[in-house]
Amino acid sequence: MSLKAKLNRMRGHLAIETPKAADLPAANIPHLERWRELDAAPHGSADDYVIIRERRYPLDYQHGSYRFRELADIIRAWEEAGRSSHPLSAVGRRAGDLLFFDTETTGLHGGVGNTIFLLGYSRVEGQEVVVRQHFLAAPHAEAVLYQSFLEKAREATHLVTFNGKSFDWPQVKTRHTLLRDLVPGLPAFGHFDLLHPARRLWKRELPSCRLSVIEQTKLGVARQDDVPGYLAPIQYFDYLSAGDPHLIEGVLRHNETDVLSLITLYIHLSSLLLEREGEAATEAERLEIARWCEAIGELEHAAKGYQTVAESSSALRGHAKLALGRLYKKQRKWRQALAVWESYMQENSHVPQEIYIEAAKLCEHQLKDDEKALAYTLKAFDLWKKRGTILRRKSQAEREAFEKRIVRLENRMKMLAKKDCQF
Repeated sequence: MSLKAKLNRMRGHLAIETPKAADLPAANIPHLERWRELDAAPHGSADDYVIIRERRYPLDYQHGSYRFRELADIIRAWEEAGRSSHPLSAVGRRAGDLLFFDTETTGLHGGVGNTIFLLGYSRVEGQEVVVRQHFLAAPHAEAVLYQSFLEKAREATHLVTFNGKSFDWPQVKTRHTLLRDLVPGLPAFGHFDLLHPARRLWKRELPSCRLSVIEQTKLGVARQDDVPGYLAPIQYFDYLSAGDPHLIEGVLRHNETDVLSLITLYIHLSSLLLEREGEAATEAERLEIARWCEAIGELEHAAKGYQTVAESSSALRGHAKLALGRLYKKQRKWRQALAVWESYMQENSHVPQEIYIEAAKLCEHQLKDDEKALAYTLKAFDLWKKRGTILRRKSQAEREAFEKRIVRLENRMKMLAKKDCQF
């Protein structure tokens, strides 16, 4: 029977409540005992069913460096900080509102031909974290897959994913569009994609920002006998050929670890951002957090982060001073900006030409200190000439701009000196 015919047959069947797994005739479910060994059971009808695997963890359970109950603590910390505008802010949310979501597909690229065969998520329900995985046991039951998922997932308000904005959720939308006449509409979830903050904080530090690398280096999660994600499609096709649940067991466990690690990663990232007691960020992390805060307009938090790194003994203190000076300039705090840049100049033998130029402009136009403005202009001009010699190219327009500023400042200082002599 074609897929279209199968889906048409499902129309009337999905208009009523989907039967519970216990209602299915056990005799018609191949390898039922093996599925039960994996904490899984069929869901749907005898002809069109999916497998739902469910595992439960107490809130005291520790996955990596954190216990699951710390998720509620983090949400309270966001509330107390009042930082509702931050992209990771959980202000106004409850722990159960967050659906830590991941998929497994038949291909690593998007498109209509890419089928999702596993919808997995973890979520706080009462005093437990529940991992629920909706597995497509046969391709023709795709409508039941989304029906069962949406029955459970719509109680949440926000997805928490790792690259889910670019891959997982667009794939869900694509497949849902093909089935839209047979299944309920998708909820209008909010979305926290943790790949983006992970890249912000660690792209310069880690060899890769894959979740498995972050687990090992930042979260204290050690996977045992893990099936790499790229093997998931192969193992699914092996399952479809043989029908043995144990052929897909490794993929199920891999996905389970993914959705549990998303809880740990959200707690860890939020702890760093909120400077949670007992959570010490590295100077590299502090600098990247400050840059992020500046980018989203949290300027006071940015200045505090830059200042902390600038006052440390870290090799990054110079980068922090340059950034702090630019931030002070943006805030029109002219004297603070100049003080930070001058501190940088005293500590470093190699000062970027642009810093001398910025300091010169600030002294001339905002602080009305022509003597300092001329000194910094001359230093910038000297660096420009050396650079031009090395690169064997000089811009006539740049030279003229330097010379014009030098002449203007020198003439102004001569006029002031003449006035002083008259008095």
